[in-house]
Amino acid sequence: MQLITVQSNIHAPLQKVWEYFTNPQHVINWNFAMPEWHCPSATNQLEVGGEFHYTMAARDNSMSFDFWGTYQKIEKEKNIEILLGDGRSMLVTFEMTDATTIITEKFEPEKENPVEMQQAGWQMILDNFKRYVEQ
Repeated sequence: MQLITVQSNIHAPLQKVWEYFTNPQHVINWNFAMPEWHCPSATNQLEVGGEFHYTMAARDNSMSFDFWGTYQKIEKEKNIEILLGDGRSMLVTFEMTDATTIITEKFEPEKENPVEMQQAGWQMILDNFKRYVEQ
């Protein structure tokens, strides 16, 4: 199975990138692909066996869903292995360079939408994360 990969090179220290990626107080500010959507609530139990739950919702209240997963492995400021709520695997890695932090997400595609659409949507969310961290 071909994994989808999205990546961003963020001009911020690793500790800040990790904090903004894992702290629900920050997640609600970046976890959406388009301005018509938002993340009105987020919870995160950052421990092996713990779960995160991010409400993804249209701003006009026309639809919403719970994006969630269970942590399988966590190496602080290095990587996070997740089993998403629909059974797909996901790996998030954090790599510090001289001036930036590279964050990479690899995950199994779902079957409802074309792979290109999924990759574009996840990349838009990661781009939104980059903008939020760098502001």
